[in-house]
Amino acid sequence: MLFVLYYVVAIVILIMHFTGFLARNNAEWLIYILALTVFPAVLYL
Repeated sequence: MLFVLYYVVAIVILIMHFTGFLARNNAEWLIYILALTVFPAVLYL
């Protein structure tokens, strides 16, 4: 269940990034947090 929740949050963050919402609200750091959480899974696979 948490796996699905993580992907839903990730998709929402990416949509907000590409629409410019994060840049307008000075929240681009969310993209870096998302990348840091994905990186260990990429190394594991």
